[in-house]
Amino acid sequence: MARDINQRLQQLRTRRDGSRGVAVEGVTLDSIFKKSIPPAELWESRGAATQPHTRYALGSMQAVSETYTRVSKETADRVANQLKDRLAKVGVHAEFQLQGSVPLDVHIKGVSDVDLLTLSNELYTYDPKGAVALRGGYTYPAKRTSLEVLIELRSLVESSLDDAFPAAKVDKAGAKAVKISGGSLARDVDVVPAHWSDTIQYQATGTASDRGTRILDKKRHVTIENQPFRHIELITSRCDLVGGGLRKAIRLCKNVKADSDRNITLPSFDIASVMYHANLDALRRGRYYELAILAETQRHLDQLACDHALAKTLYVPDGSRLIFDTDEKLRSLNELSYDIDELLNAVFVEHAPNYLTSNLMRDKRQTISGLAA
Repeated sequence: MARDINQRLQQLRTRRDGSRGVAVEGVTLDSIFKKSIPPAELWESRGAATQPHTRYALGSMQAVSETYTRVSKETADRVANQLKDRLAKVGVHAEFQLQGSVPLDVHIKGVSDVDLLTLSNELYTYDPKGAVALRGGYTYPAKRTSLEVLIELRSLVESSLDDAFPAAKVDKAGAKAVKISGGSLARDVDVVPAHWSDTIQYQATGTASDRGTRILDKKRHVTIENQPFRHIELITSRCDLVGGGLRKAIRLCKNVKADSDRNITLPSFDIASVMYHANLDALRRGRYYELAILAETQRHLDQLACDHALAKTLYVPDGSRLIFDTDEKLRSLNELSYDIDELLNAVFVEHAPNYLTSNLMRDKRQTISGLAA
């Protein structure tokens, strides 16, 4: 984390305002955003002038404005419309869905990447142990393999983006996504070639959030099963149980990661998965005492950082894999935990500079959890 709190606050504000001066039909996004965003957000007036760490913690938890979320979705729609038409001209019919931080509402930047699934309708795979498969419901074998279809789709996506957005940068180096940025685009968009995959759960329920996808790993030359909509559904449901506290904890971690001087490489998906396992009663307290979310985030990360054996037992919400499946992720967990420790310490000092207590973190957490900042 950047050591100077004023720098951190400025970085947070810049991210939340985050336009890049991109021209849209002769009008810059800067001018649009200046009209739609108040000079200061509510979190900037919370806490006393002598409590900048408190303001930073509270600001880091807040959702970005509806305007920025709308612009993110509209940018993804622009890319999707161009791809749909260009792919159709060569006989490839696709549909498009958002996945990741934007539909989950844990995106933290005004210029956050948007994950756009590009789903080929040529085929879909299914789990042979599912109810539909067992009763012989899949009777039309595909003419090509999943790998063949997705390799072709990836190539067509890359060339279509080059043609549709000549002023933009199309980064084709990613294993799973083609990133397009700059030019007339107000957001960076990660385009992920995929097709549908009918999971056991989906065959039983027919519920959209239970349906999986299969994506291409270009570098490993394999396809991978994902359940992005199940992930969104599970985190949303748990967050609703605690009055929004889970999303706030995820945003807090992501902002601290963005501002850190340490090398934190833990992906957004895994940060969300880690906080999914936090104490629900503690997060629920954040409905009334928002800094309780900081206290629980610190406790949860500290516990895992001090007990890697415990951390290595935690699964992502849909149960498809362990969260900490590499040593690098465990190292990043420790670094993120250190930063959250520092933030909690600083907030405690701002509110209780003369508080007579032991130096134990649990005492500081208890004090912070009851503060109405």
